[in-house]
Amino acid sequence: MKRIALYHLETLLWIARLGTFRAAAERLNTTQPAISARVREIEDQLGIAIFRREGRNMVLTARGRRLVKECEPLWAGFERALLTASGFEGATGVVRIGSGEIAAASCLPGFVHAIEHDLPGVTLEVELDLTARMFQHLLAGTIDLAFLAGPVASPGIRTAPIGEVGLVWAASRQTVEAGGFGAPLPVWSIPDHSPLHGVTVASLAEHGIAPRSLGTCNNVRTLIDIVSGGGGAAVMPEPMVRGLLASGVLAEVLPRPARRLSFEAAIRSTESDPLVLELFRRAARLRIDA
Repeated sequence: MKRIALYHLETLLWIARLGTFRAAAERLNTTQPAISARVREIEDQLGIAIFRREGRNMVLTARGRRLVKECEPLWAGFERALLTASGFEGATGVVRIGSGEIAAASCLPGFVHAIEHDLPGVTLEVELDLTARMFQHLLAGTIDLAFLAGPVASPGIRTAPIGEVGLVWAASRQTVEAGGFGAPLPVWSIPDHSPLHGVTVASLAEHGIAPRSLGTCNNVRTLIDIVSGGGGAAVMPEPMVRGLLASGVLAEVLPRPARRLSFEAAIRSTESDPLVLELFRRAARLRIDA
């Protein structure tokens, strides 16, 4: 019987998923030399080469691919059995979450607090980004769970809808009182790979408006600050500006777009980590503030 420990299998599966020893070391909270040593131990025990180097990445050999394919469900089943037996109370590990600002301002804080309360051994690493980049990070395995502006359609991604938000055309109260789009105004939006940008452009065309300029900012809160300070107009998520509209800092300058932004919790379709699957199950029950 070959003497392969459980941590050897875990190491092998994370290298296969993330593509580099360095990424696997970060994921497993160890060093790159330690990962290399584990791989040598596996190869010495089995008498085969599991990886070959291609540029900066480590690529599985044919025998390595077969080993990963056969071990992955075994490892997932082992982890699932242990976690299910304890009701996930003893779950430990790091789960990397990607979120857009709208989800972060709405359902994410409650989700994080619930995980910290229910699963104190689990560490969450949250990164805010735009949907297009989070999608790529999710496919690459550098984040485990994402809250994306949808709809997202990809064979590599499994999603669950978590609601939608309405949008408003808003400008500062002074801008609206001065006539709003009666004169050319600068318009601000998230960059063009965002659904919000598509709504902005389509709505301008629908109303026959040629803005003085169309600036972009990759941070929704900064965009809101720019517009609140008299910097033009923008399509904004209603929940994020509800208070500013109520206080009169902002005012609606055009009819609200008919389209609403939908949101989805997402993981890789091949995800087998029981902890990530449990967090996805919980995330699927969330509801974005409409």
